[in-house]
Amino acid sequence: MMVELLIFDFDGVIADSEGLACDVLADYATELGAPMTRQQALDRFTGKRINDVWSAVQQIAQRPLLGFPEELQRRTLAVFNSQLREVTGVTKFLEDHSHFRRCIASSSAPERIRFSLSLLKLDGYFGDNVFSANEVARGKPFPDVFLYAAQKMRVDPSRIVVIEDSPGGVQAASAAGMMVIGLLAADHIGPDHGTKLRAAGATWIASSYDEIATILAGM
Repeated sequence: MMVELLIFDFDGVIADSEGLACDVLADYATELGAPMTRQQALDRFTGKRINDVWSAVQQIAQRPLLGFPEELQRRTLAVFNSQLREVTGVTKFLEDHSHFRRCIASSSAPERIRFSLSLLKLDGYFGDNVFSANEVARGKPFPDVFLYAAQKMRVDPSRIVVIEDSPGGVQAASAAGMMVIGLLAADHIGPDHGTKLRAAGATWIASSYDEIATILAGM
């Protein structure tokens, strides 16, 4: 099948950021009276929009948390500034597969994506082709952000391969009618994560960008 577009999720696919972000979230939520561990944050909030996280944390704390999104963003970017790394192999993959059109479709806010891309010196690989679930009505696991990206890039969903690391993201891409590679390369990935991604609808599972290259070469 002819693949016309690669859509990358961002956190856990390009930036090895899920663990860092969930550490910050768990600490901040606990501080606000919504006790949470890193693993609980990973299990519940990976791939979610910040406003969806905000709503859930308010329910746990049983009180309104004014300014939560802004403060969580500030704390997260401060940690990223000193600790953020790319997912192993992504730069080489982007270099070796420059013949594919590509974009990002992420649950993160545009400012966080742009900040992180610049920090990792990867912004030049995507240009303006960066799309956030903040721009659509519903976040993952609904397909809205992937369909929005396909529309903006003018590519039929059936000609798109999505690279995702979260069950909700895989579910969203599958619901959009796209092929999905579940990637297990980030530091936060647990031993049963591949099973979760397969159950969510991943077409393939890859433990590295080298394996993604092999999958694409065989299509």
